Amino acid sequence: MITLAAALGIALVELGMALTPGPNMVYLVSRSVSQGWRAGMVSMAGTAVGFVVYMTMANLGLAAVFIVVPWLYTALKVAGAMYLLWLAYKTLRPGGMALFETRDLPRDSAGKLFRMGLVTNLLNPKAALMYLALIPQFVDQAAGNVVAQGFQLGAIQIAVAMVVNGAIILAAGSIAVFLQRKPTWIRCQRWVTGTLLGAVGVKLALDAPAPASPA
Repeated sequence: MITLAAALGIALVELGMALTPGPNMVYLVSRSVSQGWRAGMVSMAGTAVGFVVYMTMANLGLAAVFIVVPWLYTALKVAGAMYLLWLAYKTLRPGGMALFETRDLPRDSAGKLFRMGLVTNLLNPKAALMYLALIPQFVDQAAGNVVAQGFQLGAIQIAVAMVVNGAIILAAGSIAVFLQRKPTWIRCQRWVTGTLLGAVGVKLALDAPAPASPA
């Protein structure tokens, strides 16, 4: 059973990452603005399946790998922390990423929207690092079966991602127009998101839990 601190920690990490522009968000927002919120939701369903694939693969394999190669846990931990700090830098730097940078896209069928959402997430480095380097850091071997904890933490991550992405999809058109007229709000969004990611990245870099092992 995961601890409350672990649940809140992974929720906070995913919130920061979900609010940071990446392949998933750029595709979902662009699709929603160009083809409507229903298209965005179908695309998001594909990304959700991609998360489940990553979660299953990671949870069934990582626990054993950490026991055989203990140093790999530390390496993944450092990689995860550095990635969050890199995202924070890219967000905070002058001319950094803006959440609603969209591009025109042709209209696609529901099947293609779902497949593109799935493929986009499977090729998304943010999704891979979430399961390979970030979620394992919140697993506590003293709290019970680490595989079960991994699935519980993954479920929280997916839930947060879907809530945030769903809300943004529903409001994508209106928000894009508003932010284009209010550049100050874009800067505020960048600073809040970047600061959140940077703070979590520093905490993970300084906090070094012991590698997990099967219960």
